[in-house]
Amino acid sequence: MTEPAAIAAALPHLPGVYRMLGSAGEVLYVGKAIDLRKRVSSYFQRSETLSPRIRLMVAQIASIETTVTRSEAEALLLENNLIKSLAPRYNILFRDDKSYPYLMLSGHRYPRLGFFRGSPERKHHYFGPFPNAGAVRDSMQLLQKVFRLRTCEDSVFEHRSRPCLLHQIQRCKAPCVQLISESEYADDVRSAEMFLSGEEGAVFDRLTARMNAAAEAMRYEEAAVCRDQITALRKVRERQYVSAEGGRDVDVIACRSAAGICCVNLVMIRGGLHLGDRNFFPQNAEDADPALIIEAFVAQHYLQHPVPPQLVLDALPAGEGLQDTLNARAGRKVQLSANPIGERRVWLEMAGKNAELGAMQRGAQRIDDAAKLSALQQGLMLPESVQRIECFDISHTQGEATVASCVVYDRGAMQNGEYRRFNIRDVTPGDDYGAMREVLTRRYRKVVAGEGKMPDLVMIDGGAGQLGVAVDVMNELGLTGVALIGVAKGESRKPGLEQLLIPGREEAIRLPADHAGLHLIQQIRDEAHRFAIEGHRARRAKARSVSALEDIPGIGARRRQRLLARFGGLRGVFSASVEDIAGVEGISNELAQRIYDALH
Repeated sequence: MTEPAAIAAALPHLPGVYRMLGSAGEVLYVGKAIDLRKRVSSYFQRSETLSPRIRLMVAQIASIETTVTRSEAEALLLENNLIKSLAPRYNILFRDDKSYPYLMLSGHRYPRLGFFRGSPERKHHYFGPFPNAGAVRDSMQLLQKVFRLRTCEDSVFEHRSRPCLLHQIQRCKAPCVQLISESEYADDVRSAEMFLSGEEGAVFDRLTARMNAAAEAMRYEEAAVCRDQITALRKVRERQYVSAEGGRDVDVIACRSAAGICCVNLVMIRGGLHLGDRNFFPQNAEDADPALIIEAFVAQHYLQHPVPPQLVLDALPAGEGLQDTLNARAGRKVQLSANPIGERRVWLEMAGKNAELGAMQRGAQRIDDAAKLSALQQGLMLPESVQRIECFDISHTQGEATVASCVVYDRGAMQNGEYRRFNIRDVTPGDDYGAMREVLTRRYRKVVAGEGKMPDLVMIDGGAGQLGVAVDVMNELGLTGVALIGVAKGESRKPGLEQLLIPGREEAIRLPADHAGLHLIQQIRDEAHRFAIEGHRARRAKARSVSALEDIPGIGARRRQRLLARFGGLRGVFSASVEDIAGVEGISNELAQRIYDALH
């Protein structure tokens, strides 16, 4: 086999991507280069210049694979696609979060203000993205208070006969019952759009003009409403950090380390308003240079999320590849700045403090989690090798829509990305023992086949019966080395009174209510319970929404689709009158009465 150094010496002087492979063919590291030969050869020339993490990686290299590209920008794009798909052990990795939330103004005659996450549609108007759902809801509450736009679903809006509670508490102008004209409502929507776009001055001018006109016409109540709107907006502007330049969309990114934890803080400024910030904790970045971490974050993050016109960074990335990729992604020139002045420096310092605080908090949490795990090991006399815990729970309603959950605790934290739900179909409804047997068999049959990780401890939310089923399944699969524990609810089902059941031990273990190990058990057990209930409720709701119309004679797939589309879902059909149902194409008065009777 050719030595890795010899492979590197034979590479071309061209841009591309290289993959360092281990002895088993696994990808250890993925990198990009303007000159493949120079970059790859540098790993084998002066090891003292490499970080400890990279030196460890180099010692494991058995082979090298390369892909030549046309430019550095193309290499960067390929590199990050490979990092996302392969998750190499020695690359700096950022968690691939779900899409960011947006605030939406719908394209209806009376636009609806709503929370949105997903693929945008052209007919609606979107603002954001926001760093988290809480920031969206805060903005919605503000706009409801100031502009009183509707937030109700279309199925509710179309069938209101009188104003709802939101109108009574002055959070909506009740366009559903025409208490505001279409032109007046459109004017409020326009003001909200301008405010969200950073045109605050124009919004104040519009409201002031309306207030003065109403006062001159002696419409004093209308003038008072405009006055209150102006006052509320001024309070928001005083409380919320606002760009002096107004209307700018900027992301500010800083990286800090504390207590061995690295944190990247992303501050989002949209339309000149500080919408909030979000912390990211990279993997494999313990000894990496902050500039490399920032470059990795920017490359991986904006591969999937919108790129604002300007990024304020701790340090500029080397080379032109990242700049070209961002420009292509955004469809315009993206300004990168790393040594800002004025207010941008204030933003960057704020992001740095947020990142440092986030790293310290994560470090403290990790210490606390380690203490809980250590206490659990001592309390149950488990070996120190017990690190990965998987917990199972069953949820159903009198046997209906049974769902089993599996949650994972590993590396000192709950691993949400490894959670799994199982729809139970092949057992008698209400048979918890049968459901537990099915989920454990399905889960660990794959592990035995080499798919997935082997747990150190399996936790069962249940008593001796469920634990006995788990013992049988593990024996059948040959997993006799995995520790098992049953968590039975104690007297009166109060937290702190749990009985911990261990196979082969007649008496249950009772840990003190303030025991750190018991707190970890409760945390994992409650998470399994929550995850199972969410899955069960979703499955039950789906089953009921389908069967409620399917069981009515004369309702086929096409009529069912028309009903759901006309009323916005089953809830809208439930609230519709016989006359409303009869107004749907293909449904007679007789059939409408039959549908109404069946649903009520």
